[in-house]
Amino acid sequence: MHKPPRVSIQTQDFDLAAEMATLRAQDGRVGAVCSFVGTVRDRTAGEPGQISSMELEHYPGMTEKAIEAMIDAALAKFDIFGARVIHRVGLLAPLDQIVLVAVTSAHRGESFAACEFLMDYLKTQAPFWKKEATPDGARWVDARVSDDAALAKWGIAASNA
Repeated sequence: MHKPPRVSIQTQDFDLAAEMATLRAQDGRVGAVCSFVGTVRDRTAGEPGQISSMELEHYPGMTEKAIEAMIDAALAKFDIFGARVIHRVGLLAPLDQIVLVAVTSAHRGESFAACEFLMDYLKTQAPFWKKEATPDGARWVDARVSDDAALAKWGIAASNA
């Protein structure tokens, strides 16, 4: 039987329902599926309409390997059955889906915790570079202190500081 990938870096959009169905397919142990979908905002610092597009770049091979390691860490830390991470790259517009993190487990607590852990890890440790197009020109997005703090609650220091 073909096993679907745990990690996909892609330019095309994803179908949440299809991804959830694939993640939990034929696994009678699954009692909970938790997912997070991140979308491109049209604002920065609370100012609406300031972002007309976002461009994401990554380091092919390295990015997938880093995310695979994150999933392995989640599998070791939480009682989960599976995980799926999709991250889009290329040029995206406000409202576009940008990231999916999904986790299966027997019970909701483990799925919620593992999903949050993976998203916190992804925001700070995965090698992605984001550039926003604004009325003042394009600018690279810096890591946020709040993202580092979110990762720290899991006992992990951000390596981007």
